[in-house]
Amino acid sequence: MAIFLLDTNVIIDALNGKRGRGELLAELLAQGNLLACCPITVTETFAGLRPLEAKLTETFLRSLKFYEVTWEIARRAGELKNEWAKKGKTIPLPDVTIASVALANNLILLTENRKDFPMADLQIHSLTAS
Repeated sequence: MAIFLLDTNVIIDALNGKRGRGELLAELLAQGNLLACCPITVTETFAGLRPLEAKLTETFLRSLKFYEVTWEIARRAGELKNEWAKKGKTIPLPDVTIASVALANNLILLTENRKDFPMADLQIHSLTAS
């Protein structure tokens, strides 16, 4: 069994029935895996929400295992941002925070934006945009 931390793009596609993401998530669950989210993915999902989508969105997000951003995770996110900035790569704060949650909890990040997560020690299940 693995635990997959869903990136916001995967959550939004699943909610909107796009790119086969709902089917993919159902397949992962059928294989005995767990699906998860974190504060950043909840925030980003609700930020683009239309009023009629709120109930379904909240039900879906609450069905996922929720991983908090602890003090240690927040610190690691800042360190990652700093580390990559020194290498000349700007990584948005939400992405380093999502990566830090995944790293701290040994989760596999499910995303279609592999380029946003260049950390070598991060486990990623990369999807392609279609």
